[in-house]
Amino acid sequence: WCYQSQKLEQPHCEEPRQWHRIDAACKGNKQSPINIVTKNVAYQESLKPLDFEGYDVKGSSKWNIENNGHTGKVKLSTSPKIGGGGLERKYKAIEFHFHWGVEAVPQYLPGSEHSIDGEKQAMELHIVHIREDASDITEAKGKEDGVAVLAFFIKIEEENKNYETLINKLDNIKYKGQTADMDPVPLSSLLPPKKDLGKYYRYEGSLTTPDCYEGVIWTVFEKPIELSISQISQFSTIHFDDAKNSTNMVENFRPVQFLNERKVYWSSASILLPPAKVLTLVLMLTYILSSL
Repeated sequence: WCYQSQKLEQPHCEEPRQWHRIDAACKGNKQSPINIVTKNVAYQESLKPLDFEGYDVKGSSKWNIENNGHTGKVKLSTSPKIGGGGLERKYKAIEFHFHWGVEAVPQYLPGSEHSIDGEKQAMELHIVHIREDASDITEAKGKEDGVAVLAFFIKIEEENKNYETLINKLDNIKYKGQTADMDPVPLSSLLPPKKDLGKYYRYEGSLTTPDCYEGVIWTVFEKPIELSISQISQFSTIHFDDAKNSTNMVENFRPVQFLNERKVYWSSASILLPPAKVLTLVLMLTYILSSL
């Protein structure tokens, strides 16, 4: 399988619309990514802020970063966990990876997989977790709720020093199959500030690459991570293939899938009265008090 951006180099590979030929699940009813339409989301009181265990710990053993021909993937040496936030069990983090777009003068064409009200961002980070009672992702996929992914949009802003260690390693994984060890950093340092992590969307979906396994609990955070344009463009310097003249890895995202019968839920930290309602209440109260 491949992304649309690889078709020129590999005309015989199956691009996203044909992935179901490799894995029938890719044509399922609960596929990811999706476009989140904010006016249709349902507020769910149980979606409190998540508990992040071990996210602020810098482990002692190295992380392994790999060019797997589809993305830059970082395998974790420790297993930070998430729980709470409406999840029925704890999930342990096993890896994280990125999806991105392409630099086109004068702007950057966005490459996030999810979108909100049709708007995409430059990149998207996925932190993949499996049930803590599963030994690996294969075992986790045997369950209906085996995998939980945290998704963060990445937008073009100021330079983010916390990403330096990671971005500097991209030179070592220029071609498919190359791997490198990197010093670990606390996972939380790669994310938006903790105070912003209470606002998120939740839905049931799938992995966004074949086998398109449909037992993924998605948590898509509203607050994006910020990186500079030069940091973001570094990701496109790695290649899809192992040949020196191969295509740069760009636009490695799956197009949006149909929502079908699913609901998207909105977390409880997000429930503030909409400004219009607040204003109406203030005006009503003012009116009542002035007429006393």
